[in-house]
Amino acid sequence: MNYNEALTKLKEYGQEHVLKYFDELSEGEKAELLNQIDETDFSILTALEAKKAPAKKGKYEPLAAMELSEIEANKDKFYAKGIEAIKACKVGAVLLAGGMGTRLGSDDPKGMYNIGLTKDVFIFQRLIENLMDVVKAADGAWIPLFVMTSEKNNDATIKFLTEKNFFGYNKDYVSFFKQDMAPASDYEGKIYMESKSRMATSPNGNGGWFSSFVRAGLLKKAEEFGVEWLNTFAVDNVLQRIADPTFVGATLLSGCAVGAKVVKKAARDEKVGVVCLEDGHPSIVEYYELTDEMMDAKNEKGDPAYNFGVILNYLFDIKKSVAVMEKKLPLHIVEKKIPCLDAEGNFFKPETPNGYKFESLILDHIYEMGSCLPYEVVREKEFAPIKNKTGVDSVESARELCKKNGIVL
Repeated sequence: MNYNEALTKLKEYGQEHVLKYFDELSEGEKAELLNQIDETDFSILTALEAKKAPAKKGKYEPLAAMELSEIEANKDKFYAKGIEAIKACKVGAVLLAGGMGTRLGSDDPKGMYNIGLTKDVFIFQRLIENLMDVVKAADGAWIPLFVMTSEKNNDATIKFLTEKNFFGYNKDYVSFFKQDMAPASDYEGKIYMESKSRMATSPNGNGGWFSSFVRAGLLKKAEEFGVEWLNTFAVDNVLQRIADPTFVGATLLSGCAVGAKVVKKAARDEKVGVVCLEDGHPSIVEYYELTDEMMDAKNEKGDPAYNFGVILNYLFDIKKSVAVMEKKLPLHIVEKKIPCLDAEGNFFKPETPNGYKFESLILDHIYEMGSCLPYEVVREKEFAPIKNKTGVDSVESARELCKKNGIVL
């Protein structure tokens, strides 16, 4: 893209100010800015018009989970179906690893964080070791692993995993792709600049994983492998089972387009999203949207009706996901503090929110898929998230849970 083409594109959305400092830039900086303009979807800014209308929430109803007793009773059947699909390379895995270890006191990608006590045990290592368990169970059938990085951590992630020889995983089955970025704007919809040669951007939300996957050309690669389902999971849960044959089999036999691993809530007001129905569609109600009435509601067995929290481990039907992506997911506009240039061109970090970021959410992907199987797992065996250095959902708590599961740190 040249200058005139960039200007034409910016004029269409009233963003000509992005080129304000163009003449001050080096040739390399000019090229980088033009490339960023070329790759940016400015149409998301039109979502600000919709924000002026009051948000409408649907009618929430409980969605029953497949509980541990039912899973145990059908374990052999589910496992046989799942392992058959895995051996046929119908299942791929997508690791959402775009985050940094900032809250853990690290400047590295979160997956590089070392939770070991007597030896090195990295978060990436734990996840790959879990996946390797399934490869061994499937008689050496490798599961295509797609790692989603971000602009900030892509190079460091690839370098680290390459140097570690992918912790024994077959590199021919590992692919990387960067999450798409969305521009950040002020309250009037004008895009902020984070430097004279770069627009302020942020990752486009966890719902953007599939569109980023497709834009990177990996849908074609997945299809070449024969992959029909993608197990999408977050980097921070070091105990989660990936491409779990029993989970895969249960989802496939259910006829649902999505499987969602869930855990029984530790408390009625635990801060986890809960699988539910919204206007008859599978969805997730966030913990802050749960009313007292919903938290106190009971099912036919007398148990809490909204009792299973999601752990960001999903199995998606690829073909149906393509159809959903073509419809486009709704955008969520989030008020944030956005570091940027001021009117004089000086960089500053605001202490209060100063604009909007634009995100798509995985709950909308699930909603549009039409059907979902909430699948219960044992919290102590599959849920050890690392969000903080100490306290709840921390390095400390994850270490304790790893020890309880016989993992040597």
